[in-house]
Parts: sequence; structure tokens; C-alpha cells
Amino acid sequence: MEHLIAKELQLPENKVKAVIALLNEGATIPFIARYRKEQSGNLDEVAIEQIASKQKKFIELESRKKVIYERLEELGINDANLLDKIATCYDQKDLEDLYLPYKPKRKTKATAARELGLEPLAKIIMAQRSPSATKEAERFAKNGLNTEDALTGARHIIAEWVSESIAARNTLRRMYQYDALLLSKVDPKKKLEAEKYRDYFDFEQALKRTPSHRILAIFRAEKESLLKVKVEIDKAEALRKLERIFVKTRGECADQVLLAVEDALKRLLIPSLENEARAEAKEKADEEAIGIFSKNLKQLLMASPLGGKRILALDPGFRTGCKLVCLDEQSNLLHHDTIYPHPPINKANEAKDKLVKFVDKYKIQALAIGNGTAGRETMQFAKACLPKEIECYLVNEAGASIYSASENGREEFPDLDLTVRGAISIGRRLMDPLAELVKIDPKSIGVGQYQHDVAQDKLKHSLDNTVSFAVNQVGVNLNTASKHLLQYVAGIGPKLAQNIVDYRAEKGAFKSRKELLKVAGLGAKAFEQAAGFLRIKKSKNPLDATAVHPESYKVVDNIAKKLACTVVELVGASDRLAELNPKDFVSPETGLHTLEDIFKELQKPGLDPRGQAQETRFDDTVAVIEDLKVGQILPGKVSNLTNFGAFVDIGIKENGLIHKSQIADRFIADPSEVLSLNQEVKVQILEVDLARKRIQLTMKIR
Repeated sequence: MEHLIAKELQLPENKVKAVIALLNEGATIPFIARYRKEQSGNLDEVAIEQIASKQKKFIELESRKKVIYERLEELGINDANLLDKIATCYDQKDLEDLYLPYKPKRKTKATAARELGLEPLAKIIMAQRSPSATKEAERFAKNGLNTEDALTGARHIIAEWVSESIAARNTLRRMYQYDALLLSKVDPKKKLEAEKYRDYFDFEQALKRTPSHRILAIFRAEKESLLKVKVEIDKAEALRKLERIFVKTRGECADQVLLAVEDALKRLLIPSLENEARAEAKEKADEEAIGIFSKNLKQLLMASPLGGKRILALDPGFRTGCKLVCLDEQSNLLHHDTIYPHPPINKANEAKDKLVKFVDKYKIQALAIGNGTAGRETMQFAKACLPKEIECYLVNEAGASIYSASENGREEFPDLDLTVRGAISIGRRLMDPLAELVKIDPKSIGVGQYQHDVAQDKLKHSLDNTVSFAVNQVGVNLNTASKHLLQYVAGIGPKLAQNIVDYRAEKGAFKSRKELLKVAGLGAKAFEQAAGFLRIKKSKNPLDATAVHPESYKVVDNIAKKLACTVVELVGASDRLAELNPKDFVSPETGLHTLEDIFKELQKPGLDPRGQAQETRFDDTVAVIEDLKVGQILPGKVSNLTNFGAFVDIGIKENGLIHKSQIADRFIADPSEVLSLNQEVKVQILEVDLARKRIQLTMKIR
């Protein structure tokens, strides 16, 4: 298994073996990537996750083989050649092809023909040695069967043999893989209803060249009964290829075989392999869409935090007003209210007075404003009311309403209206996007496409891994983290996260990492996996506030002794550490990769990899789509990335699209090569479609 995984992923086999051994011992992916670099050969989370995924598939394949062996044993089949092929088969499709002739079947035309005793005739015809198929059939024309009935039944049996032939199936598979066309047509009666799928009303493209977003859109429209969809191959060419496989001579028997091959192609092979081709295309599209979603989610989770500042957050609205909350440095709620700065209520003076009052009373340092309806107008209003030193940030509020109505939101703020919870979430997102976004189902965050159309189990697995990788990369404050954040720490999970929170509530703040072992259910293995990712500020041991794992504390003691200083003096002492070479501390227990990480962490302890949040700035002359003009150059912020381009927030309700051909003067295969989520960009308006509310942008500014 390790050899095959290594070959498929193009990784050294020794690294794959080491990773699988660690996974089998219960090690988590983040722990292996961060604290077992010597064993894994310094593979990152992505490579380790790929190994884990491939291992899972091999385990599932072996489980399937076991079921097949049991079925063959029931049938009394002990063909050594067949059993050897199954044992050495590592492809799911090939395995199912080997098993197909023995698979339990519902009653078919072929089984009915067998019950009439026509299988010997089918074998005679298939051999194509007899000069007359008709004369052979006459011998089987009895019990109410005439000669033609016997030939028809024999052909049904031959058709089934053809459809179960590995050679036939692989021949057609190659045609579907390389030559198939994806076709879609609109239901004439549903043109109006299907308007958003207008691009696919009469669509034809080679399946292998159809981008994943088109496949998902077409299949979604088909599911909604708006489009008729087919995956087609050249049937005449397919028949010629099958004829070369099965028709060996000329004469009556060969003619009967050809008729059976035609029947097998139309009735059995094409429906089966078209479904298989569609499923494979969908699976590939799912993987691509999930990959894009995960990549975008990671960038959003790793967005720069503003940190511990006093925040006034606004969830904007016109008719219902703007929900306002004031939060302290620890994100605790100080006050909430509602202001009406916009029509139709338009209490602008009162709204201004409240803003000025609350900013002064609660010593507000920054404003967080949701980027939904009325977001831009609210930002302009707030900036006009307040001193310039108050920083103003437009915050992506996707999913905030989901959180406010969720069980998590109700649990945190049971006595507050859901609109107030939404405003709190917006403010906390500015302070620490990661800590707040982990409370929301990743699918609701809005940084992917077709998330409801892809395989939900695979999507959940990928997004959970993405959140876990981000949380562990940043690290978690053990004494302030919510249970939602703690559950993503390596080795913790929901139950232990709740136990940690309960312990903290009963005993007070953790004083050291070792104290974790007193938490109910948290044993040595969970401690090993989690401890390095959990931080305790103001601990007696300063290493508890760093990414140095407790298993390496003795190594740090040795480094301190070498410099004749204490560990307290060592942490953050970049100049003194620069005097040493990590190689001098390599031992059988601690390798160079680990030592380099330790030195890096000691030089800049607790460094947040996310950077610092930047104030949002848009063009004040643009408020609605009608203000846009072709050729206009505007600042914007990347709000979503897809495989065909990037969506950009230019400060109005509608986001614009930069097609990947408009990102740079060179060919761009993947927009994420150049752009990242929340990146600030300059764009030029190419086209404005007011009817469909679509904006085409370019970064190739002329």
C-alpha cells in the first residue's frame, strides 16, 4: 500500500511509511506537520492529508474485496486466476469489472433466456464456428419457443457477456474519457424560469474540457428539471470498436454476435458507462470546487486580526435601522442600541449624537461595519460623524445571520435579539476573524461556489481540516478560547473542548500547560497532540506562551545553559540566539527541523502569522451599480476566488468579476496564483449589465 501511495502522490516511500505509522498511532495531521518533521521528512499538512486520504481509500478497497471474496465463496467459485487478479487489483473500477459477472442481479432478459436453457446456444453462436446459427437454434426450439425466439434469447445472453467484458468496458471508458461531449438543452416550456442558465440553453463541449463550474451549473439545472443533459460518444465508432473485439468471422453466427453487440451497446453499456462518466465528471468537479472553497476559507480564516481594541460594530440596515454594539478589548459586550441614519426613518442627527456619545463613553478605537445592505452608506455616515483617528473597517458579514440564529449564538447571548448577536459577530470578526468564524458552519461563510451541489461528506471533511489547520497554525489562548475554537485544536474535539471550558469555569485560569492533564478525559495522548498549539500567557514557564512543545522544554534549558542565562531571559533574545547554530544541539531525540523551529519561535515568541488588519478604503463617488461607467478605475477588495476568476468588492452591493483572462498580461491557469482573498486591488470597469446586475472588471488597466 505505501509503495502505491508514494507512487501515486510522487513522494518518497520512506516518508509515506513514516506518516502512515504516525497516523496509525493516533497522531493528528497538524501535530505530524509541526512536531514530527524528522519522521515525516518535513511534509506539510496538505501532503500528509493526501496520504491519509489515500490510506483511507485503500482500506475501503480492501473492505470491498472482503465482501467480494465472501460472495465468490458462496457461489463456489475458486478460480485461482480470478482470485489473483482481485488480490492484486488496486483500482475501484477494475475491481468492480472483475466482480460484475458474479454480482447479484435482478431478473434480466439474459437470466430469463438462461432459464429457458438457451445458454448452450449462446456459447455455440459466440464461438462463431458453426456454419448456421439458424440450424443450431432449431435444436432449442421447443417448449413453445420457435427458432427466432431461441436466437433472440441467445443474443440477450451474449449481450450480457459483452456488457460484462472488461475489454468492452475499458474501450468505451476511453471513449468517454477522451471523446465524449457534454450536451445540454433547455426545456422550451421553462425558458423563463431557467433564465439564469441561459448560457447552457443549447450547449455542447468536450466533457474533458468542460470546467468544473460549468459541470456543476449544468447538473444543478438538470436536477431542477430546467435542462436536458446528455454525455454522448460517437455510437457508430463505438460499435466498430466493439465489433473488432467480438466478431471474429463471417457468416450467420457472426451476424448474430454483431446484433447482440449492438444491443449490448445501446441497452447495457452506454447507459452504464454514461452514468459512470457523469459520476466521474461530477466527482472531479466536486474535488476542484471543494479545493477552491477550502483554499478561500483558509485565506478568510487567516485574515489579519485587529487585535484587542475597543470596537463599535454596526450591522447596517435602511428600514430596520443599524444595530449598534460596543465591545471591550476582550470582545465583551458593553452596550447595544439601534440608530436610524438612513431613509425612510432618517433620524440622522440622533444617530450622529449616539455615535459620538458611545465612542467617547466607551473609548472606542475602531469601527466595524457589515458589508451587506446599507454597509457603504453607513460607513460614509460614520466617517463624517467621527474623528479621523477612529479607524473604519468594512467587515465581510457572510454567515453572521446564520450564527445569530444558531444554537451557538443563542447559547452565548440567550437574552439578546438575533440582530444584536449579528452585530456582535461583526465586531468580533474584526478583532479576531478566526476565533469568530469557527462558530459558523463553513458552508455558510460564502467563499465558495456550488457548495450545496458537491458531495456534502467530502466538503465537510475538507472544510473541517481547513479550519483545523488554520487554528493550529495560529495557536489558541487556552484561558480565553471558546469551546468552538478549542475543538479544532489537534487532539481535542468537541467533548474535551467542553471539559476544558468547564474546568476553567470551576478552577479558574490555567496556570501551566501541565495543568491540562487534570481535565476530565484528557490523557497523555491528547496532551501530546494538543499542548504545543495551546498558549498560556503569564505562565511561570514562559515557554507555555510559545509554540515550543513541552517535550522540547529540556532542549531549551540546554540552549539557555549554553548562553549562561535563564529561559526567561532567552525567550525573545534574538541577538543572543544568533550566536548559536541549531546544528550543535542535534541529538537522537531532537532533529534539525525541530531545532530550527525552536530557534525561530524563541526569537519571535507567539508571533501571529496573520499580520495586521488594514483600514478599508473605497471610491466615495460610487454607491450603487448605476454610478459605474465603462473605463472607470476603482479600488476594490477580492471577496471570492473561483477557478474562472475573482469576485471583487468595489464598495457597492454587487461584486464585480475579473475573469482569469483579465487578471494579468500573461496566461493565468488559477486566479489564486496571483490573487488572494481580501487582497486590495485596482480594477477597471469593462462592462455593466444593469438587467442582470453583472459587472465585468479587468486588472489590465489601460
